[in-house]
Amino acid sequence: MKPEIHPDYQETVIVCACGATYKTRSTKQNIKLGICAACHPFFTGEQKFVDTAGRVDKFQKRYGTVRAPRAAKKA
Repeated sequence: MKPEIHPDYQETVIVCACGATYKTRSTKQNIKLGICAACHPFFTGEQKFVDTAGRVDKFQKRYGTVRAPRAAKKA
């Protein structure tokens, strides 16, 4: 490898919003994550539905039970 062309690779701490911390090496310092393997539903096995703004309920109220009429077949 060519000398002095690579970025500085140093130890850093990755912190998740759930509080989990991981020590690793990276070119960036103190990385913050929104979700990690310790709290992600796929890895934890929990089926947790997150709807912070109520958008799904609003959509279901508006369009939930309404079905589009089918076009009549021409004989």
